[in-house]
Amino acid sequence: MKILLVGSGGREHALAWKILSSPRLTKLFVTSTNASPFLLQQQYGDKIAPPVKIAEDNIHELTQFAVQEKIDSVIIGGETPLAAGLSDALIKAGIPAFGPTQAAAQIEASKAFAKDFMTRHQIPTARYQTFTNLSNALHHVRTIDYPVVIKASGLAAGKGVFLPETLTETESILQELLQQHTLGAAGNEIVIEERLQGEEVSLLAFTDGYTVKVMPPARDHKRLLDNNQGPNTGGMGAYAPATTICPPVLQTELTKTILEPAINGLRAEGKLFVGVLYAGLMLTTHGPRVIEFNCRFGDPETQVLLPLLDSDLLTIVKACTEGNLADCAVNWKNTHAVCVILASQDYPQKSATGFSINGLTTCDAENVTVFQAGTRLDNQQIVTAGGRVLGVTVWDNNLADAIKIAYQHIGKIHFTGMQYRQDIGTHMTTKEIDHYAAAGVNIDEGAHTVELMSAAVRNTYGPEVLAGIGAFGGMFDASALKNMAHPVLVASTDGIGTKVHLAAQFNRLHTLGYDIVNHSVNDILVQGAKPLFFLDYLATSQLDAEKMASIVIGMADACRAVNCALLGGETAEMPGIYMPNTFDVAGTIVGVVERSQALPQNNLQAGDVLLGLASSGPHTNGYSLIRKVLADVDLTTLNPALGMSLIDALLAPHRCYLPILQAAMAHPKAPIKALIHITGGGFIENIPRVLPKNLNADIQLNSWTVPPLFAFIQQHGNIPLQQMYRVLNMGIGMMIVTAPEHVNLLRELISEQLWQIGALTPGEQRVNLQ
Repeated sequence: MKILLVGSGGREHALAWKILSSPRLTKLFVTSTNASPFLLQQQYGDKIAPPVKIAEDNIHELTQFAVQEKIDSVIIGGETPLAAGLSDALIKAGIPAFGPTQAAAQIEASKAFAKDFMTRHQIPTARYQTFTNLSNALHHVRTIDYPVVIKASGLAAGKGVFLPETLTETESILQELLQQHTLGAAGNEIVIEERLQGEEVSLLAFTDGYTVKVMPPARDHKRLLDNNQGPNTGGMGAYAPATTICPPVLQTELTKTILEPAINGLRAEGKLFVGVLYAGLMLTTHGPRVIEFNCRFGDPETQVLLPLLDSDLLTIVKACTEGNLADCAVNWKNTHAVCVILASQDYPQKSATGFSINGLTTCDAENVTVFQAGTRLDNQQIVTAGGRVLGVTVWDNNLADAIKIAYQHIGKIHFTGMQYRQDIGTHMTTKEIDHYAAAGVNIDEGAHTVELMSAAVRNTYGPEVLAGIGAFGGMFDASALKNMAHPVLVASTDGIGTKVHLAAQFNRLHTLGYDIVNHSVNDILVQGAKPLFFLDYLATSQLDAEKMASIVIGMADACRAVNCALLGGETAEMPGIYMPNTFDVAGTIVGVVERSQALPQNNLQAGDVLLGLASSGPHTNGYSLIRKVLADVDLTTLNPALGMSLIDALLAPHRCYLPILQAAMAHPKAPIKALIHITGGGFIENIPRVLPKNLNADIQLNSWTVPPLFAFIQQHGNIPLQQMYRVLNMGIGMMIVTAPEHVNLLRELISEQLWQIGALTPGEQRVNLQ
């Protein structure tokens, strides 16, 4: 095959490097202007032609060149020529193009199109609005109550995403984009979306427009400085596979819920997508969300993914352009790769160029490659020519070793102003395999389970954890409690219940970890306690490492969000006790509260007000009834009343109320007299837990909007209203009891919607629904 590779960066050097190893290759033509063709010619000789001096956005001349040279396939590296329609021109001229058409490339070229597309096809993403008018954008950010990300809708070479920390900074960015036009036409339309919290992961896939074959997950590091500080960049490094944060079971779920719906949706809209689809994802407590789609290989993700590819790249490219990807094997090596970017001084604001790069020849090793990005050849000397200059890539059987080798080689390279992050991949390198399973578990599968989960679990540990996963018993140093006047330990044990069956039925297990932790945190929160540590218990008929690890990784994420150690636990394989393909999830939490601040207070009285905080769905209760009522309903189709499918609504994770309430709980006026977690037993059985024998709770049923999911369940099952309030939370997950004079104070301290839903009245202890 004669191949033309269009583009000029570290990504394209990595692609050329991989293409040149293909037995299918006859000749490779590149348009790169950096130093990579010079280096590749030294290694591969005439298999690579001298650089083609045509700009990557010169559609006409590139197409003419491909026709004249009888190119067998054009691989398009970057988004700019794709957005300009290079694939369309090549296809029209009879040249196969590996890269989507201009219409399909809108999924990256227009953030506004991408967000609207995701909404049309029920692909999970953050809340957003699109603006072209400054005053409308300013009004929007001044009235919303959540942190935002501002994105230029058009292509901005990786510099169109802004993460403001204050309203003043937000307004300044909007003025620069919409009034001063600092990004030109790319910023004439902007997207303001909710800033998501969680672990980021990049999931890329080969596709012929019908079949999707996913690559190992990669973790990009966008911020300029260590510990994710500093401005956003095009990427300061990456590692793969990022299976600790995105295990195989989650990859399968993301393929089915995000990648495949995107490819199928584009095809349904007449925009057949051929090439590489890149999904930038945030794994939030409410499930995975798409941050952005890209229409090509990522940079620097390509530099860590291609060393792991065990199949021939040109065979995959040919299968994609001919529509035969379903019949093409795509295999990956069982190794790890890391890439650390070396950038110019003052990047990403500006880049000084022309500085000599020394030490490159000392980096020759079998598992090390330095990919050229912002470089050029000047009298046979490689010099700097851009912001991101080099990418030092290493692959090894162990990620920690790969990282160590990469930084050893970086120590040999020098150019004036060189800057790089020193923490690429280091927070995910724990590789110890500890015994986490009980007797009776398949030892090999148990070890694999612990390998997948152990790094995530240890990320919840602080210096107070003396022994955790792998020990016979967890050890937690409680000496810090000596600073409390009268510390009281609070403990609770609970399970998720039959929600696990629904999650297992649809193979969506990751959020179950959030369910059990958040439920447990709320249970001790009602006694005023903050969590110290959590112990999990998983029991199953037959151990599946990926599924169990996915649940525990979700637990770790939820624990980390509330500064709670996931101290350890038990994973038990019990065939004969549990039915085949069934499992259970439970856990124990231990927290602490100052005795004088324990809840409920002993001064509840008639006239006290009941305030309600919204739930995120049924939480973890009522699923036996829900599964019975909805047994004949298709849970996967879009429900217009909900704005999502029923299964999405039903599997929304249990909400945690600690971050919402902690400011109010710490206030010196102690405005919270009691908290009521609406769990099993609903309103009828949970509210009396805090009531003195001489008080009623009168609930005004019209004082809040019951979410449509609960109305659908009631109507479809013809369930009496009293039963609904006995089993389900009806949209209120946590209730606050307070004195009337403290209602306004609580509204100031709590940023969430607070509904005044009732009051305490004299009478025998009971709940009155009015």
